[in-house]
Amino acid sequence: MIGDVLRAVGQLGDRRFLRVFFLSIAGAAALLLSLLWLWGAALDLIPQWSFSVLGFEIGFLDEAAGALGWVLGALAAAFLMFPAAAIFIGFFLEDIAAAVEARHYPGLPTTRGATFGETLSDGLLFAGALIAANLLALAIYPFAGPLAPFVFLGINAWLLGRQYFELAAGRRIGARAARELRRKEGSTVLTGGLLMAIGLAIPVVNFAAPVIGVAAFTHAYHRAAGTPRAG
Repeated sequence: MIGDVLRAVGQLGDRRFLRVFFLSIAGAAALLLSLLWLWGAALDLIPQWSFSVLGFEIGFLDEAAGALGWVLGALAAAFLMFPAAAIFIGFFLEDIAAAVEARHYPGLPTTRGATFGETLSDGLLFAGALIAANLLALAIYPFAGPLAPFVFLGINAWLLGRQYFELAAGRRIGARAARELRRKEGSTVLTGGLLMAIGLAIPVVNFAAPVIGVAAFTHAYHRAAGTPRAG
């Protein structure tokens, strides 16, 4: 699986990879900026609070609440960056996988590809699962002590490996067969998910994680399926 990831990283300069990378990040950024704008509009609704203590007027609490609200909004945006990118990456899955196959597995038949509705629903479900799992992990971290990083890696490795392997395999063999193959390739899938989770924890690198994940798991699927690799 490490070789699959390295091959995916080695293809990041491919024009189709760069196009998908920038489009998915732009889409995620636009979504998060829209949410931040709505959050700012909500913060503007905070009423102005003031009261007197020993004759002194205290009127800064609304400003403090607004500042705290923006800090929380920024932290939420950072937390949601990867799930937002994961929603958009599904729309470009075929482009990434096709670029990998054109270079390493030429001559394969074309795939049907998912419909817009299938891609959107799958992306939203995965993003929701990713957010819910990590919110649950946030509740566990205070009690996990030094094991907290392993909780983060374990949860995300399982989710990311499962999602990206089934995406890569499903376009060739269908969702049901992809799930069965994923179970057979459990250690490979978990290893790939772990590598993605490590990348997810590294700022800037996490922007490229969805693209690398699709490419790496496309290699993993073809290796499991026994597809001859050209190079």
